Amino acid sequence: MNLTSGYPYWLINSGLPNKFEKLYQDVKTDVVILGGGISGALTSYYLINSGIDCILVDARTIGLGSTCASTSLLQYELDTPLCKLSKQIGFKKAARSYKLCSESIDTLNDISNKLKFKEFEKNNSLFYAAYKKHDELIHEEYLIRKKCGFQVEHLIENDIEKGYGFSASSAILSEQGGTTDAYLFTHALLKESEKKGLRIYDRTNITEIEYKKRSVKLRTENNCNITAKKIVNATGFEITEFINKKIVKLISTYALISENIKTPSPVWNDKILIWNTDDPYLYLRLTKDNRVIIGGRDEDFSNAVKRDKLIKKKSTQLVKDFEKLFPEIELLPEFRWTGTFGTTKDSLPYIGTYEKTPHTYYALGFGGNGITFSVIAAEIICDLIKSKRNANAELFSFQR
Repeated sequence: MNLTSGYPYWLINSGLPNKFEKLYQDVKTDVVILGGGISGALTSYYLINSGIDCILVDARTIGLGSTCASTSLLQYELDTPLCKLSKQIGFKKAARSYKLCSESIDTLNDISNKLKFKEFEKNNSLFYAAYKKHDELIHEEYLIRKKCGFQVEHLIENDIEKGYGFSASSAILSEQGGTTDAYLFTHALLKESEKKGLRIYDRTNITEIEYKKRSVKLRTENNCNITAKKIVNATGFEITEFINKKIVKLISTYALISENIKTPSPVWNDKILIWNTDDPYLYLRLTKDNRVIIGGRDEDFSNAVKRDKLIKKKSTQLVKDFEKLFPEIELLPEFRWTGTFGTTKDSLPYIGTYEKTPHTYYALGFGGNGITFSVIAAEIICDLIKSKRNANAELFSFQR
């Protein structure tokens, strides 16, 4: 599946940081990881650091799926507000999913420090009412987050105008958030894991999987065989090619990054992450060199051709969205792109085993929290492969 189009900034900015070989021979391993994006990279990192022999394969060049199209906002908030998710799946489960995402941001910070990866930054997050009629939602959401112990403030119009320079009737300011470069982070994780024994093969397309009693055998398009005890499937939104179960709805999102904005300070205070209550919601962040990344204007995915034809129109709309917030700032787009991602009914990922595919674990971080979900998936799957109980596995299982 063609997951991205246009010119994702991260790919243009970093190019190909590392080169990996294509698989040309039969190999054996304990665990084979399918997918070389952020989910596969984090799972590999956890497994290899637990002493488990692993091979990672990707049909593309590493990182060129959805990962390079990510705007790399790190939030504990799910696509579904906590107050709504609590009514859908219950307060305890909803609160736990939010807290796990919050903890994942801290974990990503810790890993980045260990790798001396400098493209991670902690930021506050501002969730604002797109319309006056959403003030009630903001208030309800503020109260339930406060109940869960999150460090949040309820802001009114004057607070937002004075603090952040744009107009909105109400908002929630959260202390927990961050930004990174998911594409470059994926490469950093894989290079570190490679030093510890991870074998990485890109441009290696798996065409057949044979499930045996105690093992699996995977065949590549050039007739090489990979024999393993376990599979971790981290192929993300292409999972529809592996599972005959409607667990995800495909959506196309659009994003752009501006030229460097020449101001003596960041475009808005504290370099906060900004997103709103609209559906689909608008989301914004800043880069270290004072560029604006803005995304949204989502559409149901039908096919790549229709999706790609909308890039120019959606970019124009995103510029107008920005101008409504910051009319005094000229936003000049430099790169524009689109990517396909998936949503689930409860905004939660699917992690763990699936009865129709033996010896296989899934790390499927759907929605806007793909990076933090990938941390959760890596932790759960690592425990399951080591036959350790994980208290969070049931929350994200296929049987929920």
